[in-house]
Amino acid sequence: MNGAWRPAFLALLTAGVVGTAAWLVFFSSVLGVRDIQVVGNLAITAQQIRQATGVADGTPLATVDVTEVEDRLRKIRQIESAVVSRGWPGTLVVKIVEREPMAVIPVGGKFAVVDRHGVVTGIEDAVPPMLPLLRVDHPQAGDPAAGAALAVIGALPQSLVPRIAEVLAPSPETVSLRLKDGRTVVWGGADRPADKASILTTLLKRPADSYDVSSPDVVTVK
Repeated sequence: MNGAWRPAFLALLTAGVVGTAAWLVFFSSVLGVRDIQVVGNLAITAQQIRQATGVADGTPLATVDVTEVEDRLRKIRQIESAVVSRGWPGTLVVKIVEREPMAVIPVGGKFAVVDRHGVVTGIEDAVPPMLPLLRVDHPQAGDPAAGAALAVIGALPQSLVPRIAEVLAPSPETVSLRLKDGRTVVWGGADRPADKASILTTLLKRPADSYDVSSPDVVTVK
């Protein structure tokens, strides 16, 4: 009789252990969220990000839908991307990449700060001193001319960007720059950005009123 009960007893014991473990992981607050660790934020406060996750303290970590949390975080306009993961036993790890301000666009007497995709990240009363003014006919995300102009700004050496007053783009192929000292640069299209940036850096050491790098193989200085 004892031998017959032994397998049943072991099965019950195993089921009890598994059931307890499942309860601890999926239903109990024992392995619940105790901390939300935020990595990569500069302009956005960690507290703002924690609130945006929508995850309450004590929520079983295993039941947190990390994809849903990432979707919530991406609704914050300053966030370009977000990756959420679990750090056992009780930490939710949030890694974000903030949108980097690239230029400003005049809008109704104020200035919209945009990132490399043309997404507005903020509104300022004046042009920030380190960002160029972007002038295009259709200042909105997805506009080809705006996209070309932003690509040009992104291709410029970081040391040169603060010296740019305006970037003008009547079309994607006719981008030009106006420096704060009054000099102008004919850039052309967004093709061969590394070549154009390298050549322009060298040309700016020569005194002139305008520089044409639209065709990197045949540059013009006036």
